Amino acid sequence: MNSLKTILLASLPLLFDPSAGRTETTLSQPGRAESAERRHLSATSTVGDILGHAAFLGYARRVLPWDERGYDESMNLSRISSLLPYHSAVDTRTVVGGLNRMINDVAAGRQVFYDIYSDQEKLADRSKRNTGLFFFRGKPGAPFAIVSPGGGFAYVGSVHEGFPYAVEINREGYNVFVLKYRVGQGGRIATEDLAAAISFVFENSKRLNVDTDDYSLWGSSAGARMAASIGSHGVATFGGNDLPKPAAVIMAYTAHSDHSEREPPTFVVVGSDDGIAPPASMESRIHELLRIGTPVEYRRVPSVGHGFGTGAGTSADGWIAEAIRFWERFR
Repeated sequence: MNSLKTILLASLPLLFDPSAGRTETTLSQPGRAESAERRHLSATSTVGDILGHAAFLGYARRVLPWDERGYDESMNLSRISSLLPYHSAVDTRTVVGGLNRMINDVAAGRQVFYDIYSDQEKLADRSKRNTGLFFFRGKPGAPFAIVSPGGGFAYVGSVHEGFPYAVEINREGYNVFVLKYRVGQGGRIATEDLAAAISFVFENSKRLNVDTDDYSLWGSSAGARMAASIGSHGVATFGGNDLPKPAAVIMAYTAHSDHSEREPPTFVVVGSDDGIAPPASMESRIHELLRIGTPVEYRRVPSVGHGFGTGAGTSADGWIAEAIRFWERFR
């Protein structure tokens, strides 16, 4: 990671839900050709190809960023950055790679999407219909991470900083979930969805074949605020079960000042040219974490702005591998 300006601020030697069955049932319906499920996407594929893809049947809109919004289905995926106004450095190959990974999993008979709320809960609150977890399976029994993408609580940028993160973390053998949360209702509601997702994974850990010890929470921009809030105040504070805090919180480019007096180890990355969440806004929180003795690693990446995702093609490329190593120190 020679391209990253690395500042080590602290390194202390201290760190199945029945409602999910819908997707499995869909996969067993007659008439769904295996060739259709296996059909890979490319830069010249369209938004319509995602919405109509057999692998995403029943949850395709939750793959894309915006709820209750019409799409130009003829738009090529090479232009998908136009759907992500708060993001930069959107790399089409990386986006397509994350989507094709899920297509491969579905074609292999693996369930990719899980509802985190019951049908009754979704009837009581229709906005919960737009939520769920995408599962990227790692080694059986390996620890898990949950990724909360950003989007200013207006949309969820999973295609750029959700699925691609999962692919990279998953390469190390870890189980990874990408959260589709409610938007348009602010940070509290979105964080309640994260608490529900963590609770879901713990409740279904045997069926999912994941280890619940020393899990990590990853978030970018708005998603980083969600991950940090759970790290600060716990899952139960946001309506979830009474569960342990994460072993590590990974925060990318966000302005977030709130903290408790007992914080999980925290990894932070931000671009030097970020005009939405300038480095100074993150650094003030970092100094507070250091004051209370929290292990922190900080990456201030030169020449990138807000929402750079994996950093593919930029000076930020490789930061996810560094964050994984940080998490591993506290497992």
